[in-house]
Amino acid sequence: MPKNIKFKQLAVLCFCLAILFIASFQNYKVAQVERINELSSNSYVNNEKISPRELFLESWLLIKQSYAEPQLNNQNWSRWKKRYVNKIEDNDDVYVAINTMLSSLDDPYSRLLSKEEFIEQSNSIESKMYGIGVNIASVSGKIYIVNVIKGSPADSSGLKQGDMLVSVDNHQIKGKSIFQVAQYIKGALNESVTLVILRDGQKLTKKIKRAEIKVKTVECKKLDKNTGYIHILSFIGNETPVEFISALDKVKDTKGLILDLRGNTGGLFQNAVFVANLFLKSGDIVNVIGRDGLSSSYRVQENQFVYDKPLVVLVDGDSASASEIVSGALKDNNRAKIVGTKTFGKGVVQKIYALPNQMGMNLTIAKYLTPSGRDINEKGIEPDYEVTFTRDDMQKNFDRQLEFAKNLIAKQMK
Repeated sequence: MPKNIKFKQLAVLCFCLAILFIASFQNYKVAQVERINELSSNSYVNNEKISPRELFLESWLLIKQSYAEPQLNNQNWSRWKKRYVNKIEDNDDVYVAINTMLSSLDDPYSRLLSKEEFIEQSNSIESKMYGIGVNIASVSGKIYIVNVIKGSPADSSGLKQGDMLVSVDNHQIKGKSIFQVAQYIKGALNESVTLVILRDGQKLTKKIKRAEIKVKTVECKKLDKNTGYIHILSFIGNETPVEFISALDKVKDTKGLILDLRGNTGGLFQNAVFVANLFLKSGDIVNVIGRDGLSSSYRVQENQFVYDKPLVVLVDGDSASASEIVSGALKDNNRAKIVGTKTFGKGVVQKIYALPNQMGMNLTIAKYLTPSGRDINEKGIEPDYEVTFTRDDMQKNFDRQLEFAKNLIAKQMK
């Protein structure tokens, strides 16, 4: 799916950017960086009940001891304890206090999760989504549907790629951010939402009932007899490695592969390492820098299967975190050519902490460098071939970046 715009998949809009995990994975080891297990939406919730004041103190200490930068954005962390500890009386107070502390870090990826947000994030990791099943994008201030999940309520109701949203439940879309529009679309399970769309100059009204959607994170097909195509929509799902192996098997008879990471805002750290490892025979995949400043390398592990045919990777401004780990590893090891536009630039790692009262916290605990030692945070990865995607391309449903990649890999196969 061509995208040269800032859109976030609805499955992860509620928590801004996808979360990276440091986790145990096969024989990989990270020294001086705390490991965590994959999050389970059912078994990892902390049901301990404590007072708002105790929750504040626990959060204050957690940030102080675990945040990636010991200097905590060059501030005296004790000041927050002095400011709030005797003023916390209810849940509203503790929300304000903890969020204010986190905001002072000037880190968009560290945030407090309410019970509902924590469950929603857990569901994303379990590849579950509750809603109608669309991905949306903002193009020149207008909100378009850029993908409809097969078998979803949106698919059944006839929504199509390229439909422009006019209103959602009588909320006018004009001037609204993509996050606001996503909030309008989201809602209670089994309840309906009414969308007015513009298609070929005609307004259409669609009433769609929200449902639980089992999300596939990997799609694949053969573009022709010689060229395979795999699109990793997200690295967030526990099943992503299995889905990816299955996709590789389906295109194994082709002579080259296009790996599409456009619009992929990230996901599980170990999923990125797993995918990169399937394309490399040796070398580093990623270097992680812990709180103490020590660097630990994730090196390529010996694997019975390594895909060694010609490879082109598609990226854009929404390719972030885990997507950048994969594209950075393949670029720095001279394994693939990168096509598209500069990636997002998220070179930091979050750990998800299950807090008491069924709440959670996403906290930055480390940063990572590409194999060549590049810090891509807020910088992104420059493609080998910059190919931009225009509004005219969107309207004509023409994927200029994919066409370029097809021509490039055809030359490589020759």
